This record gives sequence, C-alpha cells and structure tokens, in this order.
Amino acid sequence: MSFVVSALSADPFRPLFGQPDAALAALAARGVIRRKVDAKPGFPCRVSLEDAEPGETVLLLNYEHQSADTPFRARHAIYVREGAVQANLAVNEAPMLFRHRIMSLRAFDETGMMVAAEVAPGAELEPAVERLLANPEVAYLHAHYAGMGCYAARVDRA
Repeated sequence: MSFVVSALSADPFRPLFGQPDAALAALAARGVIRRKVDAKPGFPCRVSLEDAEPGETVLLLNYEHQSADTPFRARHAIYVREGAVQANLAVNEAPMLFRHRIMSLRAFDETGMMVAAEVAPGAELEPAVERLLANPEVAYLHAHYAGMGCYAARVDRA
C-alpha cells in the first residue's frame, strides 16, 4: 500500500525565526525556547524532516499535533530549525532521520480515535506502515519517536 509522510508547514513557525532571545523569552510561557545544536543526531526538525546540524539553532516548542476532540487529543515538544523549508517527500519515502530511531506508529480513525498502534525500528518502518494502513478503519497515522514520545510526522495513504 502506498503512503506519504508529511512534514509540518513552516508557515506557523516563520514569525518566530530570527526573533531576539528576549522576544522568545516573552514566549517562554507558550513553550518557545531557542537551542543551539550540539550533536547529530539529536535535534530532529519536524518541518525539514532532517536532523539539525551542530552549530545550527532550533526552536523547541510545544505543538498540538492531534487536535481531535477525543481522549487522544495531544501536544508535545518538537524542534523546528530556524529558517526550515518544508520537506516534500516522494510516495513511499520515509525520511532518513527515521532510519536510526525506533518509531511508534499510532493509527487513528476519521474521528481522531486511536484504533491501532505499532512500534518498529526505523529501518523496518515501511512494513509497519503498510500493515496499519491496510486496516480500513484507519484514516491516518502519526509517527512518533518512541524514545521521547515526540510527534514526528503524519502518514497518509497515497
């Protein structure tokens, strides 16, 4: 079964790019903090779907990735590279930054209720995605980094 992985749009984050630290500090109550990247991997950008490079800056912020009004409504911390450009992946392409992480796939129905889940090493992601999307109840998947539990990307049928 064909699938497509979708990155977050850079649009909601652009107003934060390049803001002075003092301005970001005023947003700290909303959970926006600038970090300097000191290791790779370690700072996976949800817009570029790439690991940020040492020396780059990323914004660490809280993001609502599951807005459905169900018990599965969810927000979590994410990284966004300053100046990030949205990834545009090909059909059946999983981003390289998934390959060296253990991924948690959460399957949701049209109403936002979780109906299935699976954990898979990133190198074995495609078969897990295909199994979950083969279920006709499943409308979409959310990929999470299993270690920290952070939202990574949305996965849909192509």
